[in-house]
Amino acid sequence: MNPYQKVKKQLRKILLAQRLQISPDIWQQKSKALGDRLIDWQIFQQAQNILAFTSFRQEPDLSSLWQSFPEKNWGFARCVEKDLLWHQVAIADFSNQMQLGAFNILEPLHDLPPMDLGNIDLILIPAVACDRQGYRLGYGGGFYDRWLPNSTGKKVGIIFDEFCIDELPHDVWDVPLDVILTDSKALMLG
Repeated sequence: MNPYQKVKKQLRKILLAQRLQISPDIWQQKSKALGDRLIDWQIFQQAQNILAFTSFRQEPDLSSLWQSFPEKNWGFARCVEKDLLWHQVAIADFSNQMQLGAFNILEPLHDLPPMDLGNIDLILIPAVACDRQGYRLGYGGGFYDRWLPNSTGKKVGIIFDEFCIDELPHDVWDVPLDVILTDSKALMLG
């Protein structure tokens, strides 16, 4: 394990514990504020093909966002071995098209159509934390680290305010994001 990996592991543990301390009411308020910020964002309004995530371990809950815009093309990922496989999900039938998958995360059924990854406008990316240079701290599995270098579309880290920190340790393979969006601000980086 390189020195950065050890620091990342310790930081991840501390920040996840902090996130899990957020009360359910505050978590819902912060999630709503983040969703409202996205709805008001011109880049989101113009985007048609969007990759998103389902909330896990008190990540921001964006479910009201995609439920408000079922006409957009929404893609969600399945974790398969060491890869993210993206499927198009019909929001009107969301609950019937999703199931608990790897790591107990809500994922699309394996037989849903694949998302056209060559035509993505926006990628909403979960993180434990992000820094002001656009680097993200993930959960340590490397799924996004492996997938992001070949992705197209604006890469947007979705976090709560208190997890936007000055600087994170990062490795050569870490891909900086274009935007960090929180419940109170948007940092445009790329």
